[in-house]
Amino acid sequence: MRMAMIGFGEAAEALATGWGTARAAGLAGYDIRQTEPHAKPLARAARAGVTLAPDRVAALDGAEAVWCLVTADRAVEAARQCAPHLPAGCLWLDANSCSPGGKRVSAEVIEAAGGRYVDVAIMAPVHPRLHRTPMLIAGPHAAAAAGLLSDLGMSAEIAGDAVGDASAVKMIRSVMIKGIEALTAECVLAARRAGVDGRVLGSLVVSDPGTDWPRRAAYNLERMMVHGGRRAAEMREVAATLDELGMPSDLATATAQWQDRIGELALPAGPDDLAARSDAILARLAGRDDQG
Repeated sequence: MRMAMIGFGEAAEALATGWGTARAAGLAGYDIRQTEPHAKPLARAARAGVTLAPDRVAALDGAEAVWCLVTADRAVEAARQCAPHLPAGCLWLDANSCSPGGKRVSAEVIEAAGGRYVDVAIMAPVHPRLHRTPMLIAGPHAAAAAGLLSDLGMSAEIAGDAVGDASAVKMIRSVMIKGIEALTAECVLAARRAGVDGRVLGSLVVSDPGTDWPRRAAYNLERMMVHGGRRAAEMREVAATLDELGMPSDLATATAQWQDRIGELALPAGPDDLAARSDAILARLAGRDDQG
């Protein structure tokens, strides 16, 4: 089966690397950023052994399955741009972190063009498991997609027969996962600035002895430092999911703000050390406050 990838970021590189060079050699990829100076998609594709096509038309030519792996805010746009060029019956595997409503919009676009839309939710970081990262799939073509993913050695479970069944699980789960990251930042950074971080962390360990709070906090900050922008976009989709359900979305919105705030600092995660990461973030935030 010939496959294509629209968007070649971390997830695309991880999947292609996991599949191996034989499978990657049959892939075509396209990323709107690949023409930018020092474009990351080019380096990622080279490491994974994937050839990036000059445009989306060439990437989609003859494809029987397409992985859409753009940012959440570009998923519907990607579907609209690619739909006119999709081969009939092509599986469109939308693995973007979008609300169920957003996924349904993309599904309408792809189905109207003769494609077969599949709602895909990547349920864990793609490293270190690469293509074996757990996924949920949903929609009327989920069974067909399950067969393909099985052939690729992937770990996928059908979440339902309606588009949105997979993404709803991921979005609502993220209220907790990314929300804890934002709470960590607000708590730990304030404690560090006040000079009471040792006592605060010690108190957390006493209250929850099953969690290594210094290590977990360092990891949470790393996630925000390295992936804050992407996680903020996902949390805006989480807020949209809650809005679609008629639920308040205050925490999801605040979480997106924290993810953006730290992601925009563009700081390297550095050593796996909570104090060092906290100090780097606080110093950069203080610098921004001084400038503005």
